[in-house]
Amino acid sequence: MDQKLKTERRKLADLKAAEYNPRKALTPDDAEYQKIKRSIEEFGYVDPIIINEDGTIIGGHQRSTVLMDLGYEEVDVVVVDLDKQREKGQPVYWMTPMLRCLMGGRHMNWLDGIIGFISPERGARRAAWRQSLEEIRNYDAGSYDRGNANWRVVNQSAEFTDRYSRDNVRARARDLERNSDMMNSVIGAYKRNVIGGGYTLQAKTGNDTLNETIEAAWKKWCKKQNCDVTGVQSFMQIMRMCEKRKKVDGGILIVKRYTRDGFLPFKLQTFEVDELDNSQMLPKRKGNKVVGGIEMNEYNKPMGYWIRRYTVDGVALSNPIYVDAKDVIFLYTKHRPSQVREISDMSPTITRIRDANEFMVAVSVKERIAACLSVFIKKVLPTQGIGRTNMSVGPQQDYTGKTIAPGMIKELNAGDEIQVVNPTGQATDAASYIKLQQRLVGAGQGISYEATSRDMSESNYSSTRQGIIEDDMTYAEERDMLIEVMDEIYETFVISLWLAGLIEAKDFWDDKDKYFEHSWITAPKKWIDPQKEANANKIALNTGQKTFKQIAAEQGRDWKEQIDEMVEVLEYAKEKGIDLGGVIFDQTAAELYEDEEDKKTELADQGTGETGEEPRNHDHEPGIRGKAYQRECDRTEGAVI
Repeated sequence: MDQKLKTERRKLADLKAAEYNPRKALTPDDAEYQKIKRSIEEFGYVDPIIINEDGTIIGGHQRSTVLMDLGYEEVDVVVVDLDKQREKGQPVYWMTPMLRCLMGGRHMNWLDGIIGFISPERGARRAAWRQSLEEIRNYDAGSYDRGNANWRVVNQSAEFTDRYSRDNVRARARDLERNSDMMNSVIGAYKRNVIGGGYTLQAKTGNDTLNETIEAAWKKWCKKQNCDVTGVQSFMQIMRMCEKRKKVDGGILIVKRYTRDGFLPFKLQTFEVDELDNSQMLPKRKGNKVVGGIEMNEYNKPMGYWIRRYTVDGVALSNPIYVDAKDVIFLYTKHRPSQVREISDMSPTITRIRDANEFMVAVSVKERIAACLSVFIKKVLPTQGIGRTNMSVGPQQDYTGKTIAPGMIKELNAGDEIQVVNPTGQATDAASYIKLQQRLVGAGQGISYEATSRDMSESNYSSTRQGIIEDDMTYAEERDMLIEVMDEIYETFVISLWLAGLIEAKDFWDDKDKYFEHSWITAPKKWIDPQKEANANKIALNTGQKTFKQIAAEQGRDWKEQIDEMVEVLEYAKEKGIDLGGVIFDQTAAELYEDEEDKKTELADQGTGETGEEPRNHDHEPGIRGKAYQRECDRTEGAVI
């Protein structure tokens, strides 16, 4: 017969400990006490105490002690109606389901076992519903079923996770950089699209003369003898190397050096991440800490970098040097808040690239062997005489270290024969496998298969265009990081330019931000289909979706210079009697050029001819009617790239 269960709310002070309870009373010093306390504090009071009608605790003595210490006054309890004799026997019986739960019962806890003992029907229902609930609310990725049985992981800080694998991952990435074409296809894609043809500076101080002075000085400083302490790389070459080292090594250190030689007393020095001194433990300033060669304050903000010095042949010198963080630019991608240093950007795809390389080596060996035409002569009789033991023995063939070569003829020893292990599969299978691997490698790096393989055989204009748009969003993240680096370098350059007396600005220190204003113009990208791209730009311009300034920037041009060049071309063509209006603006000569009669009529209408006032001429260049030119200028007014 089922026992009746009910839930009530009772005061803890009214509950009585069973005199026959065999377990000792816990104290705060006991590990089990602390375990129960943490469980209650984290998950709340979820397992109710079991009591008899008179308030005697049948199950939950330890929890009642902890609950009272935590300040609980009332709790929900499960009340059963048992006589004293059976009450004393109950703990022995429901220890079995409790132990079963602790030793591997998946869907039963000790309370389920108690309920199942008192009422098997209710216990079965409870277990069934619990199993159903777990199937609904659990993550498959978090389970340890057969598919995930060997997938054991732990949660740790990013630095703790990375530090033990960082050097190995970097070394393997460098090995693939030296030996893998697939690896270099990914690196090349990023170099082409993040740096491309480079960046052109456009100063925006508000003073055209000062802008030209700064831009000319920047162009001069970017030469290798002026910007690089080693005098080997130009500025854009340094940036390309930075992007490559970020993909392979995970990061690079750029140190600002103030020297006496060169165009300005400011140059750049680059360090590989290997040169951060992991062995440095003592900080330079009290209260700081050193992790992975980086000295940080209490907020984990870098305050300085400990760099291990090496000779050219790689021999480490004794003492590292300390460089203030204000003079160091550490280019790397931070994936987690607890990450302190770099990890190779290629780490998600290194093993897949390695597998593809090993596969292609095996396929290459197989195909080379298959291409070899060789003849083997099999001897039926031994090379010595029959029945004459005193005859000389012929030479025996040794096969150790022998390989197959095209056109070879070789004899076999008598009784030997050739057994060939011929792996199944054709070259087409290898091609499809490598294509799949390249797709996965591209996906792991956030770019398309076409970007890494340069294989456009399965693409049309629309899919290629869509792929370029998606890839460009991936490259944009890298461009943003690189532009931040260039921005910081440019600001230091402007300060050095002012300190060297090469620009005049009396309010420089009071309003530095005004002199730091600038933008970077990227080199133009080639069009996939010039007609479609040109029509798209024309429609975007006519409908106001883009300004002429934006279109010029996309082509790597300064919009003012481009308009000036168009004016110069039109004026020169007019002098030579050639009509280029239809070519450039799709207008006739009458619509584009003004004649003397039109000019006199316009001046008369404005009344300027009689009053002597200065005519309001909206045409920026003489001889050009303002319609086409002014239309382009109006579209660019106030536009920002």
